[in-house]
Amino acid sequence: MISRGISEARNLPLLERHGEGAWTKENRFCSWVDQKLSSDGIKEAQNCGKHLKALGFEFDLVFTSVLSRSIQTAWLILEEMGQEWVPIQSSWRLNERHYGALIGLNRAEMALNHGEEQVKIWRRSYDVTPPPISESHPYYEEIYNDRRYKCSDVSQDNLPKAESLKDVLDRLLPYWNEKIVPELKSGKMILISAHGNSSRALLKHVEGISDEDIINVTLPTGVPILLELDENLHPLGPHQFLGDQEAIQAAIRKVEDQGKVKSVEK
Repeated sequence: MISRGISEARNLPLLERHGEGAWTKENRFCSWVDQKLSSDGIKEAQNCGKHLKALGFEFDLVFTSVLSRSIQTAWLILEEMGQEWVPIQSSWRLNERHYGALIGLNRAEMALNHGEEQVKIWRRSYDVTPPPISESHPYYEEIYNDRRYKCSDVSQDNLPKAESLKDVLDRLLPYWNEKIVPELKSGKMILISAHGNSSRALLKHVEGISDEDIINVTLPTGVPILLELDENLHPLGPHQFLGDQEAIQAAIRKVEDQGKVKSVEK
């Protein structure tokens, strides 16, 4: 996300979602499993940085989650812009949604077994929580023994075991209000390198998107979004994807198709 006060408005471009990760490419629920960017994801982040540089953005502060793909995306963007010196603050509250027992599963296979509509509800609805992760889950130990969460502002016992989008917004809002909003109101230009669902949750809050309409909000990887906000951080208009609009719409369709049954070529 980016923001600088211009007259009474504040430009708030948001890199809604990190570049493509390895599991994104494999169409698996990645969630809190730490994955680096794929080769395509690296290119997406670099291209984003080039585009933002061409548009003349200059950042004062960067916020990321504590997951590598979010941080790596921020690094690559800043490097392309020649702004590697800009301070970065990371918090688990900007993490991707915790998909619980679905972590590691293939979305298309889930659609085949449970139906595309059920997978869409799990992925896109506001208040439906997937089944929680159990201690027998193959990625449980990897997530909950990770040293990065020992530095969080809640105990590891109180970290989520599964989340709806509503849960994501509930844990994100304190960080937004206490850490990010004061920086925006001081006139700083802010970049937030986040994830698909933490970005959707933030958009829902800022733009007042209804519980019903948020299910149809899809964000492609590595595409910055511009929000124009007034001095009270209320939107002056709908968010805008920055870049080639035809390519962006194709990227959105690609994300939407992740939860669909794959057709078999004959």
